[in-house]
Amino acid sequence: MERAVYRIIDANFNRAREAARVIEEFCRFALNSAQLSERAKQLRHELSASLDKLDVGRLLSSRDTLGDVGAPNQGSGIRDQASKLTTKPYPLSPIPYPLSHNFKRLTEALRTLTEMTRTQNQSVADVIEKLRFDAYALEKDIVLWSTPFEKFKRVKLYVIINTSQKSEDRSPVDIICLTQQCIAGGADCIQLRSKNIDDETLFAVAVEFVKVCKAAKVLSIINDRADFAVTAGADGVHLGQNDLPIEQARKLQLAPLIMGKSTHSLEQLQTACEASPTYVSLGPVYTSGTKPQVSPVGLDYVRCATKKLADTGIGHVAIGGITLDNVEEVLRAGAAAIAVCSAATEVKNPTAACQALKEKIAAFHRRL
Repeated sequence: MERAVYRIIDANFNRAREAARVIEEFCRFALNSAQLSERAKQLRHELSASLDKLDVGRLLSSRDTLGDVGAPNQGSGIRDQASKLTTKPYPLSPIPYPLSHNFKRLTEALRTLTEMTRTQNQSVADVIEKLRFDAYALEKDIVLWSTPFEKFKRVKLYVIINTSQKSEDRSPVDIICLTQQCIAGGADCIQLRSKNIDDETLFAVAVEFVKVCKAAKVLSIINDRADFAVTAGADGVHLGQNDLPIEQARKLQLAPLIMGKSTHSLEQLQTACEASPTYVSLGPVYTSGTKPQVSPVGLDYVRCATKKLADTGIGHVAIGGITLDNVEEVLRAGAAAIAVCSAATEVKNPTAACQALKEKIAAFHRRL
């Protein structure tokens, strides 16, 4: 019986370690997240260190790969059955199949290891039990980060709609009409920015705004108000420097939310990155009519910030005073996505304005 226990420990140690490595590599190369990749790596290292406290010689001596009735080479029936089990997708999983499948392998193997190592070394069992809960937490954090990341990475043109236009308040009908016009022009993501509007009216507008965006498969973002983003069913929320912190906003979400954060300096960018937002805004690049009180940061900030973000997996949009005339120089500075407000919403034909911006962005990327 003791030999059987060691066989089980050996098999599940290998299974857990292999699964953790797949998760680590996925976080590193598919999600481009050094932080998540490091957590998976740390889990794998802690697992290996805990098993080193057992008799490794006995583990290896108990291994019987050729005699394992569950090995893939033990007959076509078992091989066919294993093939079906390993290729069946998890349709409800919000993360890619290789990742969800290996998290299941990892946590199941860790549970088995906990039960088996308890018969040999209680302290090892305690460590492995902790690692199982670490794996659950890591899976959750990957979902909360990667699902919004996958949604946002296709964004090239991001339009901000203010509920007030200069000194005049836009009516709810005007806001929805403007949303539809920007969608028709090719906007990939639209933010509803509320000023001078009461909560009851704003919520009603937000619900209709989200509905229109979802029907067109365009991302909907609510500015400042994480509570409205959640209750209206928006894709995400954008938070300024003086708004609710990202970690607190995440506590409100009922499903993974895109989390945006405004940054105006490298110091603010560093702080924002520590909270792992989906994306950050970089600006204002030029003097902005929307926020005239904020000094422009210029193209140098775009260049420096995009380099700093390169290995984080965090997206970005350049913002502030960007027009059809200067958008190309912002793109040359390294911006992957462009956010506009006045250039698309305070013009006679918002649809045409968005089309012109989208075409110029697309033409730039085609030349790369």
